Amino acid sequence: MSDHKIPFFIGLIFSCNLFSQTTGNRTVGITLPVITLMDIEPPGAITMNFTAPIEAGRPVVAPNSNTTKWINYTSAITQGGLTRRITASINQILPGVDIKIQTASASGIGGGTLGTPSSQITLNTTAQTLISGIGGAFTGNGANNGHRLTISMSANTYGNLSARTNTPVVITYTIIE
Repeated sequence: MSDHKIPFFIGLIFSCNLFSQTTGNRTVGITLPVITLMDIEPPGAITMNFTAPIEAGRPVVAPNSNTTKWINYTSAITQGGLTRRITASINQILPGVDIKIQTASASGIGGGTLGTPSSQITLNTTAQTLISGIGGAFTGNGANNGHRLTISMSANTYGNLSARTNTPVVITYTIIE
């Protein structure tokens, strides 16, 4: 080989390496829908029964509090939109009986802007806020994720109490802006 061909060959290799990188742009369409999902876990009814006292002159014995239910939710709000809240109400008031509910702070595997629980409320037929300030968030699914509910009952006015058997009271939970 002649001496003139080696520098030309080396120059050709360097020149190919200098111009081998390119860049490009692609537009990616992204959609994130507004999401508002909520449920109570685990599914199914709970039973709470008052007990008669064992001695005359004593009050009825209120049932133990129930802590088996959890509120789970997933939320994606509009940009700059209002946060959400969860309310609760009952379909009927039982004369002489208070039905109370307490919501705990979120726990489990969730993330995002989880809601803030209110203090204990006495349920009635008007919706009351249980959790407020829910932003883009998810609580995880099932028991031990989300907000634990503590439901309790007590007698409030003995003069209004009347015997009843298996009276269904429906608690309605609603997630709204």
